[in-house]
Amino acid sequence: MKWGLMGGTFDPIHLAHLRCAQEILEHFGLDRVVFIPSATPPLKHGPGVTPYEHRERMVRLALEGNPAFAFSDVENRREGRSFTVDTIGYFRETFGEDLEIFFILGQDAFADIRRWKDWRRLLTLCNFIVMSRPGWGRGALRRALPPALASRFVYDRKARVYRGPSGSLIAFARVTALAIGATDIRQRVKQGRSIRYLVPDAVREYIESQGLYK
Repeated sequence: MKWGLMGGTFDPIHLAHLRCAQEILEHFGLDRVVFIPSATPPLKHGPGVTPYEHRERMVRLALEGNPAFAFSDVENRREGRSFTVDTIGYFRETFGEDLEIFFILGQDAFADIRRWKDWRRLLTLCNFIVMSRPGWGRGALRRALPPALASRFVYDRKARVYRGPSGSLIAFARVTALAIGATDIRQRVKQGRSIRYLVPDAVREYIESQGLYK
């Protein structure tokens, strides 16, 4: 099995999340993409995050109709902060060697990876797929990782991935650039502006029915 794990606050989930996940699924031949809302994001700043139960419901609504997309509440079932290294460890322990894990994240998050808990160990636990803009992958490892560690990842031109000393991969994947952001969506709702075509209709209707982001 080859699964992509896509974490995030999803506050709210929007069409760019879904489109990128679909493209990653197809490009890397994944069997499934699992969406994992963060319960207590360790690096999230600002006035706060919408309660988990609302974000969970919106993600579940957004995934309906796509059998290749799945939902996991693993981070909500754990106490304390939602650390990716613990989530990856859970999937490895639960599914064992039958599961090959590809952790999907954006380029800004990858550039900030040295702030993550146990980030060095995390790089050995799974493969990474970094959603990036054209040309960003060039030199990206050297910008994100210490030079000594970055030099140990060897570029495989045929597969177009970087292979690390532990056998894990880091791939930089170009995805359709949809300039949609959760912050902008929340601001539009607060201002009474339409978010149609930015989120799935079921998510938009849920936001309206619950009075979120007002």
